[in-house]
This record gives sequence, structure tokens and C-alpha cells, in this order.
Amino acid sequence: MNVDAAAAILLVEDDEATRRSIAMFLRGYRHGVVEAGDVATATEAWERKRPDLIVLDLGLPDEDGLVLVRHVRREATTPILILSARDREADKVAALDLGADDYVTKPFSMVELRARVDALLRRAAGPAADQTGHIQVGDLQMDVGRRLVTVNGTTVHLTPREYEVLKVLLAHRGRLVTHGRLLRAVWGTKYSDEAHYVHVYVSHIRRKINAADPSGSLRGLIVAEPGVGYRIAST
Repeated sequence: MNVDAAAAILLVEDDEATRRSIAMFLRGYRHGVVEAGDVATATEAWERKRPDLIVLDLGLPDEDGLVLVRHVRREATTPILILSARDREADKVAALDLGADDYVTKPFSMVELRARVDALLRRAAGPAADQTGHIQVGDLQMDVGRRLVTVNGTTVHLTPREYEVLKVLLAHRGRLVTHGRLLRAVWGTKYSDEAHYVHVYVSHIRRKINAADPSGSLRGLIVAEPGVGYRIAST
């Protein structure tokens, strides 16, 4: 995904006309949108892309959309926004109890959709972010809404996985994040014993940040706790 784009969104909707309309609208705000028309395709896209947000219809042709909610919640806290024609209170409660973050009943306005998407993306930034979804540590700033990392205004070109690793660390600024927690959040539970993945990605992140930081003020930004994990230095 282009690092200058906003969030990566997985849009799951079986009605092609509706899906295209929503996708076009979200792309108009620079979000990167991956489209899926059923649970199987959506699950594969989730595993491959690890998006920042999932917009999900429930009435899908192969399985109920709640199957995807269960699958995602076993591995991650990725925000899930339900868009469904099911308007019974029981349906809304069931989806929210399984781990969906918000529920919008069809028909809906695109203005409301954007407001809900923006709110979920800000919330996903964690307690380290301000009200605009920005995380600032020294000369480094992460704009969660735009999926952009800068050092003194210079863009740091991170891959999607590198960005996710840094976002998890920044969201827990000053606190130790174990290898296992990073792996589960970014790669999923199947990789919980692959600590070397984290070492490699943190090394890449450090190198890219240092290249954008000639003053060297951020060289101690990511602190290693040998054998345990990493933390963002409290500056």
C-alpha cells in the first residue's frame, strides 16, 4: 500500500453495486480498500493484508458475516464496523457481543459511514494518540488516520507490517510489549513462537527512522528487553 494513503480497509459486501459505491467513497478519502464478496475471500484477505479496519455486511452468500468476526477476534483487536440490513436489537447485540465495534443499519448515509470509520480509526490508535489520531514521540509523528509516519516532516517509508509493529509499540509507549504480543497483534496466533520475525522488522524500522533523523535524536526510540520484547522509550 502507498505510504501516503490513509488506512487499509477490508470491505466485505456481497452486493456488487453497494460494494463499489462504498469502496469509491472510501478511496475518495485516500483509504486503501480491499474488496470481498463472501466470508472465504474476506478471510483470505484478512490473513494476507491485516487491514486497519473491517467494514462488514452480515448477509453473505457462503456464511454469516459473524463467522469472520469470530475469526478475527481470535487473533486481533482490529476494529470491525457492521453494515447490515438486520435491524433487530437481538442481531445488533449478538454482533457486538462477539466483538464488533460498531453497527450501522442499512440504508445509511455516506456521511455517517465516514464519521463511524474515522471514530474507529482514532480509537484504534490507542491511548497514546491525541483526539486527531496522531501519536508524537520526540521528532517522530504517526498519523494513524492517514497511515503515515514522519520524522521532522520527512516521510518514513514503512511496509505495512513494519507500520503495524511500530503502531503497536507506539500505542503502548513506555510499556514493555512482549514478542508474543507483537506477533499475535501483527501476524496472528499461528506465529506466536516466531520471535525472529519481530527482531528483523524492528531492525528495519530502526534503520529507516535513523535514515530520516540525521540529528540522531531518535536512536534510542525502540528499546530492546533481551529475550522478552521491546518498548518505546519515554521521552
